Amino acid sequence: MNSDLPSTPLLRVQGLNYRYPSGLEALREVTFTMGKGERVGLVGPSGAGKSTLLLHLNGLLPERLPRLRDASVYLNDEPVTAATVDSIRRLVGLLFQNPEDQLFCPTVEEDVAFGPEQLGLSALQIQERVDRALETANVTALRSRPVSQLSYGQKKRACLAGLFACEPLMLALDEPFTGLDPRSRNQLVDLLLRENRTLLVATHDLDIVVRMCDRVLLIDNGKLVADGATAELLGNTELMDQHGLEVPLQLKLQD
Repeated sequence: MNSDLPSTPLLRVQGLNYRYPSGLEALREVTFTMGKGERVGLVGPSGAGKSTLLLHLNGLLPERLPRLRDASVYLNDEPVTAATVDSIRRLVGLLFQNPEDQLFCPTVEEDVAFGPEQLGLSALQIQERVDRALETANVTALRSRPVSQLSYGQKKRACLAGLFACEPLMLALDEPFTGLDPRSRNQLVDLLLRENRTLLVATHDLDIVVRMCDRVLLIDNGKLVADGATAELLGNTELMDQHGLEVPLQLKLQD
């Protein structure tokens, strides 16, 4: 972890627990912090609790948000509670695993503009943000395209443009590389690295984690079981075997 990062964390998760209405215990006493500018990989087997954790960061879970004294998630020192959730959602941009769950306006430009339109900005400010976000996500040429006519990779980038337009302090990405061909996957990685944003990336693609992230959180059965430097953690054969994961090829080749 970069020693130049500020001492006050951008994200603090403290003793987070969550049980679905079905009774499934999805998160158990999860505790960690992230500093501004960190890029952290969130890894673990399917069903480990990764998506559930990300949904807590901007108040989409739990169904009934906690009061201040019961808060477990803090962003920029502000607790995620029923009273603060509207302001919190401006701080963290959440990319859903399936872009179909995120795109709902007729065209790309309209969808990217939707978030800024909710922030009380002027028409000029909204247009400036939209133009900037479209360029950053490399979808300017698609601005007038109906979202129904986009490829899967284009939809992912359109979703990112919508997040960029809101200018959040951090991005939480749920399986952003799933379903992409190698070229689209590499383009997305390059885009995210170029932006140099605070990132929490939940993914099964551990080779991309090696490429993108300096730090990894390993979650299994709702528990945070390891937190450490990427190469050290993902290169630990015994640890990876215990949690049903494979050491990334890039790290195997370095041995």
